[in-house]
Amino acid sequence: MEITGTLSSILDSKGGQVWTIPPTATVLEALQLMADRDIGALAVVDRGAVVGIFSERDYARKVILHGKSSKDTDVSEVMTHPPITVSPVQRIDDCMRMMTSKRTRHVLVMDGADLIGMISIGDLVNWTISAQKDAIGQLSHYIAGSYPV
Repeated sequence: MEITGTLSSILDSKGGQVWTIPPTATVLEALQLMADRDIGALAVVDRGAVVGIFSERDYARKVILHGKSSKDTDVSEVMTHPPITVSPVQRIDDCMRMMTSKRTRHVLVMDGADLIGMISIGDLVNWTISAQKDAIGQLSHYIAGSYPV
């Protein structure tokens, strides 16, 4: 089944709230914000410009595995930069393929230079499941003869 729709439809349903952190913040501060908001990644923004993304994966691979201190390490030292970005008009299935091939769990949605949202692989999976349920429901109504024309 091909998934139709654009990333803007996901942002419309989930909202465009994006939590950000400056590159000079410590990793510990970033982790605390992520825990408080129950999220897996933060956009790293410096003077209004997106400069990276910090995720749980960055923490695990670039802090823990290298024996760095979360209290003494700035986000700028371990963030992913440049971040992977997408457009709100990008198709959902294309984004899912790209995220899978790049093995990333979060992408920033940019409208030109403006950060308008963040999409996770979980958002894409949830949208896909919902779209499939809707399609199955429509097919069931059609087969039963109760599909509105």
